[in-house]
Amino acid sequence: MRSYVLVVNLIAVLSTAATARLVPVTGTDLVRFGVLTLCAAIAIEGTRQIERQREYDRAPSVAYVDTKAVWSVAAVIALPPVLAAAMVVVTYTIAWLRIWPHQRPVLPHRWIFSAATVLCGTQAAVVVLSLGMRHYPGAPDSGLLAGLGDLAVIIVAAALRWAINTVLVMVAIALSSPPKSIGELFSGFGDQILEAGALGLGLVTAVVLVQANPLVLVGVVIALVALHRGLLLTQYRRDAHTDATTGLVTKRRWRQLAEEQLGRTRAGRKLGVLFLDLDNFKTINDTYGHPNGDLVLRAVGDALLAEVREQDICGRWGGEEFAIVIPDIHGEETLRQVAERIRHQVAVVSVALPDRDTVLTDLTVSIGGALYPAANITSVDDLLVATDTALYRAKQGGRNRVELAPPAQ
Repeated sequence: MRSYVLVVNLIAVLSTAATARLVPVTGTDLVRFGVLTLCAAIAIEGTRQIERQREYDRAPSVAYVDTKAVWSVAAVIALPPVLAAAMVVVTYTIAWLRIWPHQRPVLPHRWIFSAATVLCGTQAAVVVLSLGMRHYPGAPDSGLLAGLGDLAVIIVAAALRWAINTVLVMVAIALSSPPKSIGELFSGFGDQILEAGALGLGLVTAVVLVQANPLVLVGVVIALVALHRGLLLTQYRRDAHTDATTGLVTKRRWRQLAEEQLGRTRAGRKLGVLFLDLDNFKTINDTYGHPNGDLVLRAVGDALLAEVREQDICGRWGGEEFAIVIPDIHGEETLRQVAERIRHQVAVVSVALPDRDTVLTDLTVSIGGALYPAANITSVDDLLVATDTALYRAKQGGRNRVELAPPAQ
């Protein structure tokens, strides 16, 4: 991982240096750079509370949506390459100074790497624009867009800039925290459509900067604030479905998905539900503290995900209880096998407690399970009652065991 980050940073520096002298800088370019910097600073200041909340709530495995791209995209279209690169550095520096001091710690190397990936994409865009546009960058006597051809070139350059940045970041995420599946790696990827909105605003900003009154950029700043609020709403919607401690689905979302799967269960197939209770979890909280207890819950959640299929649904029911929906299961024996695999998987979990210099091991879970359809089980509520009853028997029977509801008569 460290070598990968160093290589990307080096490529960013070398590519930026290679394009720096491609186009000379004029006094007009410096004025435009100053206007963009002022707008970027106002926009970052106006959205910093939203950015703090967005970064605080963002899962580490989800790629960050960079709405600062408005200003750096405008710069790469309308300004010489050296100023386009400077805009990336300036916007990231302003954001660092105004957002992150009050936020959870963001390691400097992560911040530098993020800027480096954007610089790599920016230099690729510079090459496309310099080769494809009739007048690069935009100049007062030539105008910015000489026709649909130039517009097509700009779109290609912006798309390439986004693609390079996104791929470099996704690779870093995969290397630092290997995903359980491709689906997990690309979770939240749909939010990237919002970055496409930022790229579009960047094009508008460049046109206004070169061909219109820069005061019109006030409208772009307002639009950017609105875009941020839409981004935060999307993240809140996702967070409502995800348990913050374990990364599993919430109780409400689990029930919704369980009802959907129940309705899809085909004739001749069954749907299984497992309830899990982490044994003696109160002792862990009382001995090591609730923050360390949360680390244990997260590790157990990861263990569950490692033992189920992608279509299975793992949720945190509450406290130290978990629930799993297993669609298209063959029968009771298969459900028991899945439950036993999960029980053994939890037993090998080890959790390092950084503030105690201790590693917790020998965790156990009691598991109750039930199948649909079965005797007196026709709904999700029936399944919940049956699994809870089976879980109670497992706990009463000595814990660290699996009990299933009675099969159909």
